[in-house]
Amino acid sequence: MMKPEDYMQQAYRCILQNDFEQAIRWFESAIHAHPEHAELYYRCSITHARSQHLSPALQYARKAVELSQDTEEYRLHLQTLEAKELSIQAKGMLEQAGSGTHARYVQAARLLKQAVKLDPLSVEAHVMLALAYSDLNEFDLATKAVRDALSLDPQNGQLHLLLDQITQRMNSIQ
Repeated sequence: MMKPEDYMQQAYRCILQNDFEQAIRWFESAIHAHPEHAELYYRCSITHARSQHLSPALQYARKAVELSQDTEEYRLHLQTLEAKELSIQAKGMLEQAGSGTHARYVQAARLLKQAVKLDPLSVEAHVMLALAYSDLNEFDLATKAVRDALSLDPQNGQLHLLLDQITQRMNSIQ
């Protein structure tokens, strides 16, 4: 039987050839052969995440944390994926127009606050939170969210424009 490291070596060969699907198959074979080896779940999760497969990435990340709870790297990876999942849910809510919009914006803002808490480095989550707050006329919170995003990406011209737009909306309403 192959050792976990042998499977990982095969998976990384595939990754270097940009064959992520084959790499995932190697990781999953390794997991099947060594189901208690947390690092295999973690590496498989990363590869799924890079391939935009959020659901399996989350499953494997949760299993890695379950098997090795003291590994900070695994917990941080899981938090990042959970934040991404919350951001995607919130984005769907923000994109729906029509009746019940206020309640959806409130719920989206709640999800995005949690996403920012899980992954404070997610510029996307900060920006969507700013948009949700702006649409709720919570301009102080919207401004703070944009400033948080700007602290992460100070050269982003779009963020400076967004801050100006929120300030203009705030001034036009007051």
